Amino acid sequence: MNGDPALNQRVLSVLRAPHVSEKSTRVSEHNQYVFTVAQDATKADVKSAVEQMFDVSVVSVNMANIKGKLKTFRFRPGRKANVRKAYVRLADGQSIDVAAGKA
Repeated sequence: MNGDPALNQRVLSVLRAPHVSEKSTRVSEHNQYVFTVAQDATKADVKSAVEQMFDVSVVSVNMANIKGKLKTFRFRPGRKANVRKAYVRLADGQSIDVAAGKA
């Protein structure tokens, strides 16, 4: 990463975690990866964060806002949090190992 601490902090605050699901596994076959990102993150923020963190070339970024569902827990109504996801497409021949951090 870059030597600027403020920029490094912004990069780490944009990307929250890789989003692992059946759909994200399916789109990874097309060189596309899914990340949970901050609510105020923009496409440019996500692109620069992924390029700096993983040292790859990003072709495109698509964003999706997922509204939290209403759930009940022990007969009390509750609400799951809203989530913002980023679908990141990489250049041909590049990849990210999203499962590297888990042992």
